[in-house]
Amino acid sequence: MTKETLFVDLAVKEDVLHAALSGEIDHHSAGAAREKIDAALFKYRPAAFSFDLSNVAFMDSSGLGLILGRVALCEEMGIAVRLLHPSPRVRKIFAVAGVDRIKNLTIEA
Repeated sequence: MTKETLFVDLAVKEDVLHAALSGEIDHHSAGAAREKIDAALFKYRPAAFSFDLSNVAFMDSSGLGLILGRVALCEEMGIAVRLLHPSPRVRKIFAVAGVDRIKNLTIEA
């Protein structure tokens, strides 16, 4: 039995889907998070989507893939995306990957 390392809390308010992530985003946890978030995006079809990353303790390339995949899906659906409160380490990963250059995406400290 594997211990869950990532928790995803979803809420919709004023046509914005909020996903608060807590824990570690790695190859073990990214798939389940992706499924949960995608299901909510298709169900609610919000005008905007936000990832709250303030409680993410660790993120590897699987976490980057989780986020970039959701950004691409949101772009296809016409949904604006905000990444909220990434840690300095996560911001560094975003900078190296060029995430800050993606249109339709805002990163907020």
